[in-house]
Amino acid sequence: MTPIDQLLGAPTSFLDQLFSVLANDGIDVSNYELDHICYRVADHERYEDLKTNLAGIGHLLGENLIGGRPIASFRLREPIRYQEREIYVLELPAPKAGSPYPEGFEHVEFVIDQPLEDFVARFPALPFKTHGLAKAINADVQLSYDGFGVKFHRQSLEEVIRQEDAA
Repeated sequence: MTPIDQLLGAPTSFLDQLFSVLANDGIDVSNYELDHICYRVADHERYEDLKTNLAGIGHLLGENLIGGRPIASFRLREPIRYQEREIYVLELPAPKAGSPYPEGFEHVEFVIDQPLEDFVARFPALPFKTHGLAKAINADVQLSYDGFGVKFHRQSLEEVIRQEDAA
């Protein structure tokens, strides 16, 4: 059992479900980097508690205000292993005021090697949310499923944080 499994529970069933729906939608992500996984919490007390505990098993890459609430990102010392993948980065957003979330794994993000518009055009039947294309930094597109989501972008979260820190 890994430290993340002990702290948050194993993400295996979440990832099984996510990869299953992607396969059913015809999206082959086998050649894309699974950049990071997001874990949501229901309240600020739990956010602060997990932030402290995650600092014991990883390195805080950054904590930034995004959409009016803090989001902490950690590089884990021991990655989350899923099939042939190793996921080193975990994103922990504080809950938005008035938007409670159940606690648990909520989304993953993949780095893709093509323009986002071209990627979306390959799947015309899928309901991509494209409002993230307007982002000045690391634009994204996303799909929402029942209780979880997946985003696609061009740069890793760790690289974006590095660039922001250097600016």
